[in-house]
Amino acid sequence: MGRNAVRTIAPALYLIPSLLGEIPVEQVLPQYNRDLIIGIRHFIVEDVRTARRFLKQVEGSIDIEQLTFYTLNKHTKPDELAGMLVPLEQGEPMGVISEAGCPAVADPGSDVVAIAQRKGLRVVPLVGPSSIILALMGSGFNGQSFAFNGYLPIEQEERIKALKKLEWKVYNEDQTQIFMETPYRNGKMIADILKACKPQTRLCIASGLTTPDEYIRTLTIKQWKEQIPELGKVPSIFLIYK
Repeated sequence: MGRNAVRTIAPALYLIPSLLGEIPVEQVLPQYNRDLIIGIRHFIVEDVRTARRFLKQVEGSIDIEQLTFYTLNKHTKPDELAGMLVPLEQGEPMGVISEAGCPAVADPGSDVVAIAQRKGLRVVPLVGPSSIILALMGSGFNGQSFAFNGYLPIEQEERIKALKKLEWKVYNEDQTQIFMETPYRNGKMIADILKACKPQTRLCIASGLTTPDEYIRTLTIKQWKEQIPELGKVPSIFLIYK
């Protein structure tokens, strides 16, 4: 697809996966994504600074100053959402970009996608890295039945209860349980998992996915207690299964 052809891409809300870490764009994103991105002038993003940096990585010749950004995060008011889709309703293609990975999965992007669906506007999810799916693929756990539980409670007592509930589902529903934590609390999360779960329960820790420092390891809780990893502040996904 040539650059001129890209400028006439069909109006749609394109869900554009971004990078999970400091890696070359071509390592995880298809050329097709770039061809679409350079033809879009309106973007709904979780963070403008991060989105601008990502777009320049995709194509250095993009004139960022010619683009319009709409911020969609936890501070965005519900009555602001519909107005973000005005360019699309007027026939302009739009893109949605999250901080990392796939938009509308574990981030506020799903809210604007829901509005687009209600309005009958075309929604196009693009191929790209999802830390949740990549972690599941590398875990060796049940990929037929699994649940992503997002962030667990911060307070330790409540988190222990949540972990025990998820472990119950593992054994009673034969379902892989996936969850995450803010990177700077990785250590506390691991400590609570080791405290809450049975010795024979298996835990997979997937950290820094797609980056040169990628780490994916599956061991039993008993085995992890003998070699607790130091993840630092690297984004990580945690999975438990029997």
